[in-house]
Amino acid sequence: MRSLALASALAVAGMVHAEPTVTEKELPNRADSLPTVTASGNAFWAGSTRFYVRGIDYQPGGSSANLDPLADTTICKRDIKEFSNLKVNTVRVYSVDNSADHSECMNALKDAGIYLVLDVNNPQYSINRDKPAPSYNDVYLQSVFATIDEFAKYDNTLAFFSGNEVINDKPESVKAAPYVKATTRDMRQYIGSRGYRKIPVGYSAADVSQNRMETAHYFNCGTDDERSDFFAFNDYSWCSPSSFTESGWDQKVKNFTGYGLPIFLSEWGCTTNGRDFQELSALMSDQMSAVYSGGLMYEYSREGNGFGIVELSGKSDSVKEDSEFSKFASALSKYPAPTGDGGASKSTSSVACPTVNSIWDLDEWGPSNIPAIPDGAKKYMTDGAGKGPGLSGSGSQNAGGTSTGTATPGSGSVTATASNHNLSARPAPPMDMSVFVLTGIVSLFTLVGTLLL
Repeated sequence: MRSLALASALAVAGMVHAEPTVTEKELPNRADSLPTVTASGNAFWAGSTRFYVRGIDYQPGGSSANLDPLADTTICKRDIKEFSNLKVNTVRVYSVDNSADHSECMNALKDAGIYLVLDVNNPQYSINRDKPAPSYNDVYLQSVFATIDEFAKYDNTLAFFSGNEVINDKPESVKAAPYVKATTRDMRQYIGSRGYRKIPVGYSAADVSQNRMETAHYFNCGTDDERSDFFAFNDYSWCSPSSFTESGWDQKVKNFTGYGLPIFLSEWGCTTNGRDFQELSALMSDQMSAVYSGGLMYEYSREGNGFGIVELSGKSDSVKEDSEFSKFASALSKYPAPTGDGGASKSTSSVACPTVNSIWDLDEWGPSNIPAIPDGAKKYMTDGAGKGPGLSGSGSQNAGGTSTGTATPGSGSVTATASNHNLSARPAPPMDMSVFVLTGIVSLFTLVGTLLL
């Protein structure tokens, strides 16, 4: 028995210290997979490594064109070469055709080590800030859910935006907040109910000082099913020449300290005095890393708005890099992502809903109530959304099938899933598994030593 036990122990030891094997031919890059990114504590994580958004906003043709650059391989592959030259790790796309296939462009992004942050809305299917109640309906949610269906399959889909600058500097626009928050809840519930991995869902806020903190608190208050996975905002307050303190970024870090969710800049890059992209000197430093998780520079292509670092000519292969292209690449190289966890918090927490007042006036909804999901959209949780309407659909803003009541707290929780996993609880912070590996090896050799006595 002792000889058998010793032989068994040595066999196990052989599994730890195996004989060298023949080196296999390296597979093409497409076979390599990027680690999926999760939101945990107040940071993003790629596996057990802290993830910082070091990216660029991408909408060739501009916002008015309403084009999908990820459905056209000629466009996306042309531009991915430029993204690789910059060495960005993330792009944001503002609208996509949810009836199209995106596998070739998404795989090309993956091969380049690039993640996608995606807005799920487009001009035809979105919340209307001027008339939010009728625009929050089952037709709209079918389009949103179809977009999730198309992009949840890709490991390099980093996050979804439920809205972009719906709340702006117009006082009446804050009344749209309950409908955007309801959409965020519905998206998170759909992701869980369909058995997808927990792709983070959040909101991209406008750079409006009067309601920025109220907006941030609103999307992180209430029951867990109603809270966002992260908060992002567009910030153009650092105008070169400037600094961490002169720009007021130091005060924003103080304001968001202890917020309890990951935060990043969904747009940055003031053009008032030209750009040297020194914002990265702070954004990628310990001045901000404990609170912020990077940001997306606005934007890739010049579209007549004074932004952009390249000039494009339709679908041609021609890309003219402007002087700011090399400046941005140099800044990214000079200011790498911080090492370690950057001081991130391991726990997430909600905040109190902002007080309703003359600035933050949510009408009949009060500080915390939000609309119930429209009855016609409930079936999508179990049946799926089906084929999306694309960018040429008839639109949803006055399609009917609206919400008819106030949501019960917790009604957006996932109670069952398509594959019986991925319930709605937020992911735990990543664990360092090396201690368990070391403990196992020590125990193994202790066993071997005992058997040899």
